[in-house]
Amino acid sequence: MEKKYLLDIVITKERLSTKKSIFVAHCTSLGITSQGKDLREARKNIQEAIQLYIEEEPEKLEDLTCNEAPLFSVFEVKKGAKTSHTLRSTNA
Repeated sequence: MEKKYLLDIVITKERLSTKKSIFVAHCTSLGITSQGKDLREARKNIQEAIQLYIEEEPEKLEDLTCNEAPLFSVFEVKKGAKTSHTLRSTNA
C-alpha cells in the first residue's frame, strides 16, 4: 500500500500595493508559497508547486512528523484587546 501524506494549505486573500487583490496559498508543512488571481488558481498553483518541490526533494515528505489531518482554528482579535476567542476550530 502506497504511503499517503497530508499537507496543510492555508489560502488568504491579500491586497497588493497596487490595491489589487490576490489569493496567496501557503503549504506550511513544506514551507512553500504560491498565488493566484482567485481561489481556484491559487489552489492549482500551490498543487503544482508542491509537485515540483517533491520531484526535486522527495526526502522532504519523510521529514513530515504527522500523517493525520491538521487542526485549523480561526481567532478573532480586536485592536487593543488583551485576549481573543476562537471563532471556528475544525479538524480537516
